[in-house]
Amino acid sequence: MIDLYTAPTPNGWKVSVMLEETGLPYEVHPVDLMKGQQKTPEFLALNPNGRIPVIVDREADLTIFESGAILIYLAEKSGRFMPSDTKQRMAVLQWLMFQMGGLGPMMGQANVFYRYMPEKIEAAIQRYQAETARLFGVLDGQLAQNEYLAGDYSIADIANWCWARTAFWSGVDREPFPHLNRWIAQIEDRPAAQAGIKVPVDISELLGGSEAKNKAETFVRGARTIVTTGKDD
Repeated sequence: MIDLYTAPTPNGWKVSVMLEETGLPYEVHPVDLMKGQQKTPEFLALNPNGRIPVIVDREADLTIFESGAILIYLAEKSGRFMPSDTKQRMAVLQWLMFQMGGLGPMMGQANVFYRYMPEKIEAAIQRYQAETARLFGVLDGQLAQNEYLAGDYSIADIANWCWARTAFWSGVDREPFPHLNRWIAQIEDRPAAQAGIKVPVDISELLGGSEAKNKAETFVRGARTIVTTGKDD
């Protein structure tokens, strides 16, 4: 059994989607970021950096933090979504690192300045939205020539999809990227992906629908304290 400590964010979804895809048994432990539960001594004992997600593999007596490391571990444990061939494996890992070092941080900063900061700094908003759009273009180019990012469906797709699908929250238009949109829709059709993004709670209403604007504004007011105090995920 795997214990998953998580919250409804793209980084958290990466792990819950992977667990759903592999079928590995897991138990969810929601972490309330707005209450600062990720900064409690109990959680810091699991991850000194005070960020979700974290897994504890009871069978292996192993605790792992950092979503990319968790994805690699789960791929190796399950024998799925990570090729054994060195060339193919490196292709998957480089697109995973593309998300870890590029797409995630840039979209995260776009979220901060576009959604959460009480003062709207237009130069910062434009900077991170433009960089997100540039990275979408990189993904779009790769997906124009490939069904998935690195051959078959892999942890690289899971990681990038969990962020790219939330472009609305970053204020970035996905319409100019047809291949990216095809890929996002294709993964959205996977039952495991649908289940994984509802862990630990379903916040899909924040990302669209008739009541999305009001729900988003309410969520932002609560989440703003996380950003301004540095208690983010």
